[in-house]
Amino acid sequence: MTIKEKAKTTIDNLPEDSTMDDIMHALYIQSKIELGEREIEEGKGIPHAEVKERLLNKWAK
Repeated sequence: MTIKEKAKTTIDNLPEDSTMDDIMHALYIQSKIELGEREIEEGKGIPHAEVKERLLNKWAK
């Protein structure tokens, strides 16, 4: 699926009364999700246990 097709699908899944801000937000979120998925596929992700530990250490301060 091309980027344009993905954008159309994202927009088509929004309610009919969506605003331009809603559309831009949905496209932004979709692009960030896809970026994250690519990073995970490339081995750049952070394991859940490590994220949990980082957050616990940050909140414990």
